[in-house]
Amino acid sequence: MNDFDLISGGFLDAYTQATETMIPNYWTYARHFALADHYFTSIHGLSLPNYLYMVAAQSGGVIDNGSSQPGVACNGQQIGAVTVVDAQGHKSLQAPCFDFPSLPDRFEEAGIRWRYYVSGGGSMNMLRNSEYWADDFVPNEQIITDAQTGKLPAMSWIFSDGDDVSEHPPASICRGENWTVQVLNAIMQGPDWNSTVVFVTWDDFGGLYDHVAPPQIDRFGLGPRVPLLIISPFVKPGSISHTTYEHSSILKFAETRYHLRPLTARDRNASDMHDLFDFQQTPLRPLVLQPRQCP
Repeated sequence: MNDFDLISGGFLDAYTQATETMIPNYWTYARHFALADHYFTSIHGLSLPNYLYMVAAQSGGVIDNGSSQPGVACNGQQIGAVTVVDAQGHKSLQAPCFDFPSLPDRFEEAGIRWRYYVSGGGSMNMLRNSEYWADDFVPNEQIITDAQTGKLPAMSWIFSDGDDVSEHPPASICRGENWTVQVLNAIMQGPDWNSTVVFVTWDDFGGLYDHVAPPQIDRFGLGPRVPLLIISPFVKPGSISHTTYEHSSILKFAETRYHLRPLTARDRNASDMHDLFDFQQTPLRPLVLQPRQCP
């Protein structure tokens, strides 16, 4: 875990951290609800492969976000070919349109409602070109309306829109935190709060230093740690889990809840995160926070 400032594109800011004064609302959520301090990214890679693990417990061998070489996504956009590593370790550039099972496929088989709140998208062929793309992929701002009107499905993926609130260095953490607070306030003030679990995490570590080396469970990962906040009426209040989790653990939680078969060895072997919960406790009340004035 040494020499973060010597990697390609590295800089001394990799050794900085966000203090409580910089992210007070995230600290408040952690103190009131639950925090996981051994939550790792799924792959030694960037955003795209980790997004794929979040929905499919694999990346199909994808290890980067794309290159300057031409590649056509499933939505027809030219976004650059991605590097794919096959079972023998050979690398190739391929169009960013993938076709392997995902958790939405499992939900469809079981007749369970789901929704993907994201502006854009288009890297998963079986999702982008499926009959449910038009209904189940919606702009991310719709999460506010759906939460307030009690129209949230059984499972949702929610992604921020644009660099302004992405919290990706050097974007404003304050504006990103405010976006998260806006979404969580809508959920907590809506009619679905008492049956909801929200996992707040980040797709990759952003190049920031961490003294904890990730466990190596296969040739792709795990990657460096990222934060995970668990917000629900049923989490053990103020708890910190030291259990090893990764993005596939969120899939394992949903699969356990809805009795779905796993997608890959990753989610099959992942923790279901139930050590953080007490489903017999008096449900925790909503914690509505105020957005901050950003510099």
